[in-house]
Amino acid sequence: MTPESSFFQLILDASVVVQLVMLLLVLASLVSWTFIFSRRRDLKAAIIVTESFEARFWSGIDLADLYKQLSTKHYESEGVENIFLAGYREYARLIQQADIDSNAVVEGSQRAMRIALARELELLDEHLPFLATVGSISPYIGLFGTVWGIMNSFRALGNVQQATLAMVAPGISEALVATAMGLFAAIPAVIAYNRFVTRTDRLSNRYEIFMEEFVSLLQRKAHAS
Repeated sequence: MTPESSFFQLILDASVVVQLVMLLLVLASLVSWTFIFSRRRDLKAAIIVTESFEARFWSGIDLADLYKQLSTKHYESEGVENIFLAGYREYARLIQQADIDSNAVVEGSQRAMRIALARELELLDEHLPFLATVGSISPYIGLFGTVWGIMNSFRALGNVQQATLAMVAPGISEALVATAMGLFAAIPAVIAYNRFVTRTDRLSNRYEIFMEEFVSLLQRKAHAS
């Protein structure tokens, strides 16, 4: 019997409760990997968008022209672009009002950008709570399956007169598979969660720095108007 066939045989020979635990862990692992690949792609795209936008923003382009380009492009804006659009849209609306204080214009733009920032940060944090949950509880779920399987193994020993290691070993092996599967689900989720949180924090800082710099530009622009 090959190691692969013996491993699957252990799963097939496990009790129903242990098999349900294993199934739950497999599903959690599959969903985790789906979210991991999705978050990795989205964060990479967000970084590219941020770098591209910042290069255009600081190239000396007129803010009105940049706003027009972003508003009329064929694909949906994202990340720092939405923060800029929200701020400049509110600025352009308020600056047209008669007898409005320049500080009120800037404060209105800043409020609009903070709302847009909150939305973008919410998108960046998407799926991270699930990864954190899988990483924290999967080992315990696997441990539950292990304890249950070992309990069944020792309960079965009560029905025999002479217990041997050969009688106990298969049941314990089946039970330990649940612990292994719990770790298999948890470890990638924890690693991915930590990496994504770090990247999300960096992007969040870049968004906030851009917003503060943009507010300063709008202040100078509003006072000059």
